[in-house]
Amino acid sequence: MPIEIKIRKNEPVDRAIRRLKKKLDREGVIKDVRAKRYYEKPCEERRRKEKVAAFNAMLRARYNS
Repeated sequence: MPIEIKIRKNEPVDRAIRRLKKKLDREGVIKDVRAKRYYEKPCEERRRKEKVAAFNAMLRARYNS
């Protein structure tokens, strides 16, 4: 599904581009493209996800106390 924005009346192009970038960022398109730029071995992907999970668990433990 393509992402589109409608340029409002008298809206500068740079502001419309900014809105487009924010929309892409919110939907995770840019992050996904950067992640798929190179092949990642399954073991590397698993290791990365475990590292993120450990970091999130550490943050939860720190701020839930």
